[in-house]
Amino acid sequence: MTTVVFMGTPSFGVPVLKGLVDQGYQVLAAVTQPDRPVGRKHQIQKSPVKQQAEALNIPVLQPEKISGSDEMQQLIEMHPDLIVTAAFGQFLPTKLLNAVKIAAVNVHGSLLPKYRGGAPVQYAILNGDKETGISIIYMVKKMDAGDILAQQAIPINNTDDTASMFAKLSLVGRDLLLKTLPKVISGEITPIKQDPEKVIFSPTIKPEEEKLDFLKSAFLVDAKVRALRPDPTAYTTLNGKRTKIWKSAVVDGQTPLEPGVIVEKTKHQLQIAAGGGSILEILELQPAGKPRQAITDYLNGAGQALKVGQKVIN
Repeated sequence: MTTVVFMGTPSFGVPVLKGLVDQGYQVLAAVTQPDRPVGRKHQIQKSPVKQQAEALNIPVLQPEKISGSDEMQQLIEMHPDLIVTAAFGQFLPTKLLNAVKIAAVNVHGSLLPKYRGGAPVQYAILNGDKETGISIIYMVKKMDAGDILAQQAIPINNTDDTASMFAKLSLVGRDLLLKTLPKVISGEITPIKQDPEKVIFSPTIKPEEEKLDFLKSAFLVDAKVRALRPDPTAYTTLNGKRTKIWKSAVVDGQTPLEPGVIVEKTKHQLQIAAGGGSILEILELQPAGKPRQAITDYLNGAGQALKVGQKVIN
């Protein structure tokens, strides 16, 4: 039986871990990030991978930093045939990579070399890409730079957000990995080197990048809303108040009004001019200190005084 150390943290890795077990691989350990406080109440929460590993009776290791840790030494002493990572969130030291008998492989959520880094799904949506996908790569001590073993593309729909794409990609990643591993194990695979000229990075979204820019087209504003949903959520300053925008839509048609000005307002609709004469409709929002709400509820409350032609976003 082929032995595996699995490393991952968010829900993206859960189908991959379960798929390995279902396919008959012996998972010696699941390595995941330490339990973290979540939400306003800061309740300590286990990672999705830890929850799945415990359900499968797989030992769990949670080093704050894998390099130089006692946990790393434990992994080295396991002498696994494979290390499989899926959104683990840390670099693996060369000493650990060299400890595997066959290979260390990574399930990455983009079509490499496009979108190396921690936010590949977010950037694919943010940039308005029509597709993204999964890359199975050999692991090296350089971020997502290993040779490509397999790839599979899937479309990005205009309603997809980061949550929906992660859910789709996690299943594609599971299936592609399970199809690829036997060829890796048998040596019947020809890795393809990444083209350094085509490398694009996707670093973690910074807080200052969460603000919407209505000088951009409605398509790109909506893309950013979807890319940052459900977390950290895009925001704007609406009528002087910081407001998260949870859901929006691009409106057909054009307006001569400048970006940030209300184009249409009814009891159920709020449409705002964006760049190039485009129009964005706000469907769900969340003013600071308030619950998330449908636009109808907002317009029946705090938004009653808003008027067509009023500039509400700077």
